[in-house]
Amino acid sequence: MKTYIAPSILSADFGNLQQEVEMVNKSDADWFHIDVMDGVFVPNISFGMPVISAIKKHATKTMDVHLMIVNPDRYIEDFKKVGADILTVHYEACTHLHRTVQAIKAAGMKAGVSLNPHTPIAVLEDIIADLDLVLIMSVNPGFGGQSFIENTYKKVEQLKNLIEFSESDAIIEVDGGVTDQNIQKLADKGATAFVAGSFVFKSKNPTSTIKTLKALVS
Repeated sequence: MKTYIAPSILSADFGNLQQEVEMVNKSDADWFHIDVMDGVFVPNISFGMPVISAIKKHATKTMDVHLMIVNPDRYIEDFKKVGADILTVHYEACTHLHRTVQAIKAAGMKAGVSLNPHTPIAVLEDIIADLDLVLIMSVNPGFGGQSFIENTYKKVEQLKNLIEFSESDAIIEVDGGVTDQNIQKLADKGATAFVAGSFVFKSKNPTSTIKTLKALVS
């Protein structure tokens, strides 16, 4: 099964953004993971459209954009314009989730839904067949560098069972505290896409770190 390593640009050195993007381009990574925070849905603010446009100018790999914002429907077309290939919204932020997912697909992007650590997998039963990706948060969203929540393994396994039962093609992605110590177990439970932020960008050799993660799940 194909696996995806998605370094989280939130942990990159923004003083050398082009250099960091080019490092990811040349590495064994598959996607750029880009977190968008509004300071409302989560207690932090990250980059918006101009920064994503700047990343897109140099990025040669899939742009995996994760919206941690309220009212994501207002910005779907905007994220398509600045280069998003995958657009993931939070279940907790969408009153009309099916409509949001259909709008993402209509705009020409793959549609993902993310779940916070406290949100059960069962809420996806009526939407799983329409999704391209489900992002399981293995930390509380909003800040990088948090410790991995152990209950994530059970949630990934439950999600894998739901996907198989529903005959969905959704990819299982995990975001938060992913390292060389837990990535294999996550893959064994059914995850195939892995977001790594601090573990990659704070390491002495990010390219080598990405290569190690990729090798562990390939």
